[in-house]
Amino acid sequence: MGQSSSNQVKITPQDRSILDLKLQRDKLKQYQKRIEGVLAREREIAKEQLALGNKDRALIALRQRKYQETLLSQTDSQLETLQKLVSSIEFSLVEKDVLFGLKQGSAVLKEINKEMDLNMVEQLMSDTAEGIAYQEEVSALLSSKISAADEEDVLAELASLQAEQVQSKLPSVPVVPLPERQPAVEEPAQEEQEPEPERQAERRQAILA
Repeated sequence: MGQSSSNQVKITPQDRSILDLKLQRDKLKQYQKRIEGVLAREREIAKEQLALGNKDRALIALRQRKYQETLLSQTDSQLETLQKLVSSIEFSLVEKDVLFGLKQGSAVLKEINKEMDLNMVEQLMSDTAEGIAYQEEVSALLSSKISAADEEDVLAELASLQAEQVQSKLPSVPVVPLPERQPAVEEPAQEEQEPEPERQAERRQAILA
């Protein structure tokens, strides 16, 4: 029993005020419908009395109709006032919730800022700066201990390592075997023929000898 009652939604005084205003608004709307019904009925009565020749009763019905129209106009004004009041209260409640949310957020932000100790942040920044300075100092010290020739060797080795890394990232090119060369066919050597006039001169010299 106690658990079920604790789970019920709590109704605030503001909620009760809005509910009362809405009930009054609904009653006014019902009253307007009754007046509209009376207006239609009084007009019919006036027609009937005129048809019967009762002019005085027709005038009474029309006067009653005019009075009901005045009441209807007043209820319209009251209904508009109630609607504006309900809207204003509901909007104020929304603003209240927004302000409460902003207040809660501000409190949470303050708690977070408290947890973030500024001294600790400054110490971390200082330690980081000291670590960077120490690294730079070590690098400068190592550089001063190495000769110019050694420095060139170090740079050359670095360039070689970089080239190996670039080479390892390049795609391998497939090796395509070249076609075998066919041995050339040697043509038979042609004997050189001596010119005919020289042969005839040699024969003459042999005969004369």
